[in-house]
Amino acid sequence: MMRISTTLPVTQTGSPDIAMARHLEELGYDAVSMADFIIGDGTPSFDAALVLAGAATVTEKIGLEFGVLSLPLRPTAWVATQMQTLQHLSGNRVVLGVGIGGFPGSPFWRAVGAPLHGRGRWTDAALRALPGLIRGEPTKLGDEEITLAPAAPVPPILIGGNSEAAMRRTVLHGDGWAPSLISPATLAKKAVRLREIAHELDRPTPSISVGGHAILIDNPAAIESFTRVLVEVHRMPPEEAAAVPVTGSPAQVAERLQAYSEAGADMVGLALDGGDWMRQAEALAEARAQLGHDEKNASGDSELKTGGFRH
Repeated sequence: MMRISTTLPVTQTGSPDIAMARHLEELGYDAVSMADFIIGDGTPSFDAALVLAGAATVTEKIGLEFGVLSLPLRPTAWVATQMQTLQHLSGNRVVLGVGIGGFPGSPFWRAVGAPLHGRGRWTDAALRALPGLIRGEPTKLGDEEITLAPAAPVPPILIGGNSEAAMRRTVLHGDGWAPSLISPATLAKKAVRLREIAHELDRPTPSISVGGHAILIDNPAAIESFTRVLVEVHRMPPEEAAAVPVTGSPAQVAERLQAYSEAGADMVGLALDGGDWMRQAEALAEARAQLGHDEKNASGDSELKTGGFRH
């Protein structure tokens, strides 16, 4: 069955509503996701690891997904310690989505001394070291060899980015590829290339987890505003931008989830925009349930493997 995740709503004070993680768990969501968008220009943002640690305290089984953590912003040993800690606090429910970071040169990046250049190399080096660090093995970082304890299982590692470099990085270092803001048609083409890269490198083909946005209430203005940002800020062709936001009734959303599944996705994570988060969260859960019912009727149930990762 297609797996789904979403982000938490915010309270009236603007902070993540941690209690709603329990509601997502009751609705059958596979993960609650937290983005890493700390810019430092006054834009509201929260530390993803702390938010997911809070979500862990009010839930029992839902996954805790970083969507995605900017590795160049943080010392690799610190990331590993956070993952060990969160694995122990949550009973090994972490899904570690990572990326090279989308805001180099922002005030926060400059303030913490994050590299403005060579982010891909930094990320590759971090990905080579993280599994051993999390497992508690002696691991070389620069001129130091360190061992972190207590050891924890290495979480599934999803690597964000829509580029060929991100796909190659995923094949070499990750368990899943996590493209975002992509239509099913474009995903299908890129999934073919992902399989080719895996074949070229003689590696297993990673799973695919798509990130996007949904507006599942009657709010045409929100849809128009979102697609305009895709065109004007992300330089996306208008026809592609129009195919990115997930909209409509639960039946229509189920069709979109099916389209992503047919394109190669195992999981879809959707931020819920436009207001009335509770209603939208329930609509997305209903859509996934409809899709699962159709899949069972057609060819039996299927689900993404959550074990057996090569790390």
